[in-house]
Amino acid sequence: MVLSPWRYNASLRGWRGARVWIPDCVEVWRVAEITRDYKEGDDILHLRLEDGSALAYPIEFQLPPLCNPDCLSGADDLVALSYLHEPAVLHSLRRRFLEANAIYTYCGIILVAINPYKPLPIYEEEVIYAYSGREMGDMDPHIFALAEEAYKQMVRFGKNQSLIISGESGAGKTASAKYAMRYFTTVGGCLGHSSMEEKVLASSPIMEAFGNAKTIRNDNSSRFGKYIEIGFSQAHVTGAIIKTYLLEKSRVTFQVKAERNYHIFYQLCASATLPELQGLGLRGAESFHYTCQGQCTTAQSTDDAADLDSTRHAFSLLGVPEANQLELFSILAAILHLGNIVVRGRDRRGDGCFVEPADEALGLFCTLLGVEASQVMRWLCHRKLVTAGETYLKPLSRQQALNSQDALAKHMYGQVFRWIVSRVNRALRSLEGHHTSIGILDIYGFEMFEQNSFEQFCINYANEKLQQLFNLHVFKLEQEEYVTEEIPWVFVDFCDNRPCIELIEGRLGILDLLNEECKMPQGSDRSWAQKLYQTHLSSSHFQMPKRANEHPACPVEYQCDGFVEKNRDAVPEELVGLLRASKKSALLAELFLEEGDGPVSLQSRRSSGPRMAGRPSRRSLPSSQKSKKSISSQFKASLNRLMETLGSTTPHYIRCIKPNDGKQPFVFDSRRAVEQLRACGVLETVRISASGYPSRWTYQEFLERYRALVSREELMGTDEKQICSLALERLLQDPSKYQCGKSKVFFRAGQVAYLEDLRYRRLRAACTLLQRHLRGWLARRRFGRARAAAVCLQRHARGMLARRFARMLRRTRAAVMLQKTLRMVLARRSYLRVRQAVITIQAFARGMFARHLYQQMVWHQKAVVIQAAVRGWLAHYSRLRGAVIYLQCCYRRVQACRELRRLRVEARSVEHYKQLHKGMEIKVIQLQCRLDEQAQEKQRLVEQLSGLNAAHAEEVQCLRAELQRLREDVARDTQVQQLQERLAELERHSVKSCLGQEVEELRQRLAEVEAMKLQLGEERDALVQRMSEQSQDLEEQHQRAARESQGLLQELEEERARYQSLVQEYARLEQGYENLRDEVAFHRQSTLRRSPSSESFLGSESSYLSSMSTAPSRDGSDQQAEGLEERWQPVPEGLQPQPSGEVLLNGGMGQDPFEKAYLLLLGQLNAVNEELARTREELRRSKASVEPEERKPLDFLKRRNIAEMLGLGRSPDKAAVDDDLKHAYDAVQVANRLLASQLQEEKQQHEEEVEGLHLNIYSLKQLSQQQAALIQDLQRDQGQEGLQHHVLRLKEENWELAQKLEKQERATLKLQKQLRAYANKIQELAAKREATGPAQELAASAVVLSRSPMVPSLAGLSQAMLAWRMEDEGRIIKAIITDYKPQSSPGALPDLPAYILFLCFRHADHCCDEPRARSLLDAAIDAIKRVMKKHSDDFDVVVLWLANTCRLLNCLRQYSQDESYWQGNTARQNKHRLQNVDPQSSCHSLGALSVQLYQQLIRTAEKRLKPMIVAAMLESEPIQGLSSSCPSGHRQSSAAPAHTLPELLQQLGSFHAALDRHGLAPSVGHQALRQLLFLISGTTLNYLLLRKDTCSWSRGIQLRYNISQLEQWLRAEGLQQSGAREVLEPLVQAAQLLQVKKVTEEDAGALCSLCTVLSPQQVVKILRAYTPAVGLEERISPSFISSVEKQLQDQYGGGPSQLLVDTSHLFPVHLPFTASPLHLDELRIPDALGLAFLVRL
Repeated sequence: MVLSPWRYNASLRGWRGARVWIPDCVEVWRVAEITRDYKEGDDILHLRLEDGSALAYPIEFQLPPLCNPDCLSGADDLVALSYLHEPAVLHSLRRRFLEANAIYTYCGIILVAINPYKPLPIYEEEVIYAYSGREMGDMDPHIFALAEEAYKQMVRFGKNQSLIISGESGAGKTASAKYAMRYFTTVGGCLGHSSMEEKVLASSPIMEAFGNAKTIRNDNSSRFGKYIEIGFSQAHVTGAIIKTYLLEKSRVTFQVKAERNYHIFYQLCASATLPELQGLGLRGAESFHYTCQGQCTTAQSTDDAADLDSTRHAFSLLGVPEANQLELFSILAAILHLGNIVVRGRDRRGDGCFVEPADEALGLFCTLLGVEASQVMRWLCHRKLVTAGETYLKPLSRQQALNSQDALAKHMYGQVFRWIVSRVNRALRSLEGHHTSIGILDIYGFEMFEQNSFEQFCINYANEKLQQLFNLHVFKLEQEEYVTEEIPWVFVDFCDNRPCIELIEGRLGILDLLNEECKMPQGSDRSWAQKLYQTHLSSSHFQMPKRANEHPACPVEYQCDGFVEKNRDAVPEELVGLLRASKKSALLAELFLEEGDGPVSLQSRRSSGPRMAGRPSRRSLPSSQKSKKSISSQFKASLNRLMETLGSTTPHYIRCIKPNDGKQPFVFDSRRAVEQLRACGVLETVRISASGYPSRWTYQEFLERYRALVSREELMGTDEKQICSLALERLLQDPSKYQCGKSKVFFRAGQVAYLEDLRYRRLRAACTLLQRHLRGWLARRRFGRARAAAVCLQRHARGMLARRFARMLRRTRAAVMLQKTLRMVLARRSYLRVRQAVITIQAFARGMFARHLYQQMVWHQKAVVIQAAVRGWLAHYSRLRGAVIYLQCCYRRVQACRELRRLRVEARSVEHYKQLHKGMEIKVIQLQCRLDEQAQEKQRLVEQLSGLNAAHAEEVQCLRAELQRLREDVARDTQVQQLQERLAELERHSVKSCLGQEVEELRQRLAEVEAMKLQLGEERDALVQRMSEQSQDLEEQHQRAARESQGLLQELEEERARYQSLVQEYARLEQGYENLRDEVAFHRQSTLRRSPSSESFLGSESSYLSSMSTAPSRDGSDQQAEGLEERWQPVPEGLQPQPSGEVLLNGGMGQDPFEKAYLLLLGQLNAVNEELARTREELRRSKASVEPEERKPLDFLKRRNIAEMLGLGRSPDKAAVDDDLKHAYDAVQVANRLLASQLQEEKQQHEEEVEGLHLNIYSLKQLSQQQAALIQDLQRDQGQEGLQHHVLRLKEENWELAQKLEKQERATLKLQKQLRAYANKIQELAAKREATGPAQELAASAVVLSRSPMVPSLAGLSQAMLAWRMEDEGRIIKAIITDYKPQSSPGALPDLPAYILFLCFRHADHCCDEPRARSLLDAAIDAIKRVMKKHSDDFDVVVLWLANTCRLLNCLRQYSQDESYWQGNTARQNKHRLQNVDPQSSCHSLGALSVQLYQQLIRTAEKRLKPMIVAAMLESEPIQGLSSSCPSGHRQSSAAPAHTLPELLQQLGSFHAALDRHGLAPSVGHQALRQLLFLISGTTLNYLLLRKDTCSWSRGIQLRYNISQLEQWLRAEGLQQSGAREVLEPLVQAAQLLQVKKVTEEDAGALCSLCTVLSPQQVVKILRAYTPAVGLEERISPSFISSVEKQLQDQYGGGPSQLLVDTSHLFPVHLPFTASPLHLDELRIPDALGLAFLVRL
């Protein structure tokens, strides 16, 4: 270890002010500053400690190690430190752990993980995806980064990898292994088995339950070593296998104080009340000897009952049946009962022992395992000795019997553990195997206790082997680095522990002597110790008086007691034989197989199934004990296999450190930490690195950091390597201090610190120069300001004196003027006094007359008020009268409705049909008259209300006038006061007595005025108060309405979000269904073949269907059957073949076939007439359903017979008779004419009935609408509860009427379908006549078709539709969706396919063909989904079909019957509204498809943006020269960013252009861009939180500039109001947080007020990761961070908050309705689309 790097720079600078590390008994190392220069030969170093005290440090052998510069302290990689030594490593780990809360640190190839003893939000799924695909140096140190490196190397090079996790108990090894497993299963996914990743993760709770226990140091300590090998195939997880090492079986029978047995025992005891565990005899854990020895039956933060549920759930996931679980639990319960069996000694000497037969524990043990109690009692207390000729029973002492009892318990638990491992491996094993694998080794670290036994010896032996492998790997990597960079390499000797390993496992080593002693009949620990002293006492790694193998870090002492016995692992064969012979359960027989009693052989058989328990047991011979392998031999063999496995993989090391023994969160004990660092190989890595060139920088990093030290001439070069070489030759001067490689420059230890010092001096000199010039400029500016101020003061002083002299002159002149004016005023005042007295007398006289007039006006006003009150009461009476009238109207309406129902019941017969129509007309007229009366009553009420409003307005106006008069009275009061003063003056000066009475009268009048004024003032206050109360009520109502509207908007957004999530889930399920359907179709194609008979059957059926209807059948058997049912529904019962018909057909074979067909058609027509009459009668009776819905379709054979009877399925022989056809043609013509005339008459009658029903429906709808409008008006005017109840009752009645009307409409539609079927038949006959008959018959059939209401003529069709047939559906979809390319039709509308589909939909609506319309839209939706599945990564295609889907949806809304969408329509557009088909269900389907397309659009854009975000926002430097931070280590990539900010903006611009180009609604485009900017903001913020190197002031400047560029782009594109700026606010605040001052408490308050969007965890994380600029900023103090954290918790509460932003969150999209300005008849369809088969109507 290089502890003295002074020799590299001692001659270059003085030592005063340098900081060094000195040893300390408490903190291990502490910092001190040199106060005097050091010279060669000095014995004492003068230091000053951190507390200010002086220290004379004696120099004995070497100088104390130097401290690293501040820029390197706390680096991510310890190898990047300039001075590599123990105190530097310890200080960096402590600083990162306490100040930055960073628990992970690199040290070369090692990842050092410190247990925080506190849950941290750094293992979420977002963090996994953030590290996935990133290089190891791009992000902060993390176990996910190391796992990603292993995964990446496995995928790239196809080589197996391994993660070696080691550390003390409680250091976090098990948790690290679980995190690594979760990362691999999340990133790798699964191939072929959807539940394999769940199984891999489910193995952890099982292994923890059976292999972990609470110790003094750890509540969940793994008491065994395990190697988990996860298999991969094509980078996907295919399976796993677990290998275990050295289970601590002694814990089953003994635990020290404050420790527990294995978790599974306490889980069973805590769940003893479960019904399935009632028969096991379990109680509390304190009741069993094997679980209460540690006096600690519970553990903190552990719920044993819940853990058992997790364990059982994991067993179920791994395929272990419930029966096997219960058998396993019974065996574990038997082990507990075995420990409670009481063994008693027979005498004091202890020669024999016995067990009570009535022992409860013995009975439970035997019952659970199915063995005899007598046999167990016998072999617990005796041992069988077998000699050559005889067998003896030897009684055991009580202690020997207890040892035998414990040995059986340990053996049973060991077998159970091996069986569990085998079952887990069986569940995790992949049938197809794997190509590569990643192994995770979770093994115990180096252990050293006060008393170390056999277990610690084996554990330390395993660590010695791993340490040797680690040293060789580190040395190999170091050598490869130098060879790659072509640096001269000199072999460096390092501490090799090979002699120690040879001492343990070599020939005649410790293990050999131990095995030899175990084979001796009388072997003991003492004799084995003597052999060790005789053999290895001369070894430097072995010492007396206690046996020790010396670890490179420190010696370890062992106690030999128990070594021999533990190595033998003797098991009482007689008791094992009893268990083997038990027939209680198959699991017990599988655990104790006779063949191969050794653990290795049992473990090798873990893949075999359970064996039969009926096999008789053999007595074990003593030779079997001799052939059994010892524990040390088994462990040595398994360890060698492990070393071979690790040697064939690329290892990655994780060293877990336990920071303190008290398990306190974020408390760092330096002494405990340095002990573990010395033992786990971290310092060895540092020593090997320090022996060569530990500091390694790329040339680009060197130039960015030390450009200030490079001269101008050196910068003239173009090669970075040449520039660096020239600069280093000038700066360091000694070539041995550095080496220039191919891509990096290598430095000796201490040289980076020296370069940092030179850079600091250069920057300090530059700062001094800048300060000098700045201070001079400030002094000159200060002098100029002082001189200007003096001149200004002089100017103002002189002006003040001049103004003072001028003021004196003005005052003198003013005094003369005042004297003159005063004399004039006195003379005038005496004249005016006399004049004023005369005027006062006149005023009082006139006032008297005015008051008389005012009193009359007041009386008049009061009369008016009384009249107004009376009229108001009369108006209120009128309103009450109107309400009563309304109630009477409502009651009479109810009576009328009841009378209407009674009349309907009476009018159900056919004879009253005409009276029904007359009654309906009379009722409609009565209702219309009543409605007119109600309208007049409403108009009268409205007039009364307007009159009241006018009266109220007049009253308010009068009050305002009165208020104005009061104000005038107040003004008069002032005049009165003046008159009083004048009156008093007159009384004093006047001597006339006649004025006294007048004055008294005036005083009385004045008192009256005062009283009236007070009264009016009170009225005014009351009026003002009432107005304020009304205004306050109005304000409260307004606020309430605003809150309710806000709540409704929020509920709408939540409902929209839930709906869109459901749509997304539906899309996912639909995609899964399509995949399964494709797979099933593929299997069917490969396995199923159609027979000739089925083909002929299908052919006959299709020919029959084509003969019965002109419309083609749908694709698919289901659709064919559905269409067949629809076509056969109108066929009446009379058409079915009856017995008479059969006789006619069978008996009339000799007649003419055309005559038979004619007779059949006549019978069919008669049946149709009867059916129509029956349907009309049912319609009159208003039945709920129609009879054709309940009928079943005819049998296929009957349909074939009917086809033969119609002459459509005749044989070729009969068809050859041409002469018969010519003679029979006239008969067919006559039949056709008769059929057409009768059908026309039926159509006319049906039309009249339908028109009458439509009129009734229309009148009832109008009546219902008028009633609803009247009810709404009355509800607004009246608030009484009785009226509301009556209105609700009327609404229910209207709803019932509407339901009946809907039923009638459905019946009408079904009749129309029947007529359409008959019209199709006539069209078939007309087509045949057209092919064979004369032109006159063709004209007659055309006349018949033109009169049919279901087949409209061209003259009556609209001019905004495309005529198409059902068989053209596939061609339409193929032309405008599947094969549609916008480039083939330049100049066409972007949403042309939507308009074409809507025109075809209008034609189906015009033809009243709702199934055809829905079929077209369903086919279009399916085609769009297929196109999206094929082009899911094409942004333009997704935008195209999103725009077309939205346009089609808007067209269906715009031209529907909903009046709310008609506001923007023109008169021509209103003519094109849909009339017959309700598009609501189609709108719902299209809305769901639009949401799916929008989400696909976002996913497609995210795939393109995600690789660009981090590089463009964080790594690119648009402002050159700001970033000069120190590199984090040799892992960090020095390449230029893959993407820049202009590229990101260009990509966003292309997205925006595509949205505009394809005609997508601007609001939808704004929402999409807002979502993308949220992704940019969230991803950037997540990487800012996960990368310490980005948290600096310079990076904050760069980030704020990049955000401003995004904002400028938003303004340039006109997207300021799109809401995208708000999603950037967290990133803006993060950038500002990096720039603000962070020192004082005021700064903390300002920072908390600034960060309003960031969560407290995010703010604290950024502050802890903040890296200050060296020499310019101070490091953020922990007290400041604590203050900010406390203020944020007080401000936002202490609830849990998320550290990372969930970038997968999708804002709910809103698809607004936008009416199309295009007229449908103006649409132009290009010829390139190939739609010539569509007829434009």
